[in-house]
Amino acid sequence: MKPGIHPTWYPNAQVICACGNTWTTGATVPVIRTDVCSKCHPFFTGEQRIVDKEGQVDRFMRRLSARDEEYLKARAERSQRRKRKQTVVEVVEEPEEILETLEESESE
Repeated sequence: MKPGIHPTWYPNAQVICACGNTWTTGATVPVIRTDVCSKCHPFFTGEQRIVDKEGQVDRFMRRLSARDEEYLKARAERSQRRKRKQTVVEVVEEPEEILETLEESESE
């Protein structure tokens, strides 16, 4: 090995996870910090957990709720249009009934 070109080797480098788990290993840096380890990773624990990185989950949830609100608003508008259509049909039918009652009263 050439001297001076290789990094310093730390045989007792400490690894620290965000969950608090620590262990030692060999590395070229004395301390390694990780977000997820085998004690807290969903694959190993069996639990489902959302790891939010830079608010991506929050943004997705906002988009999802906005989409749902738009859907409900459109659905309510369609319902109102249908009700208006039904009332228009009823109003059109009413004059015929009025004419029939007028004809009956004139014939008497």
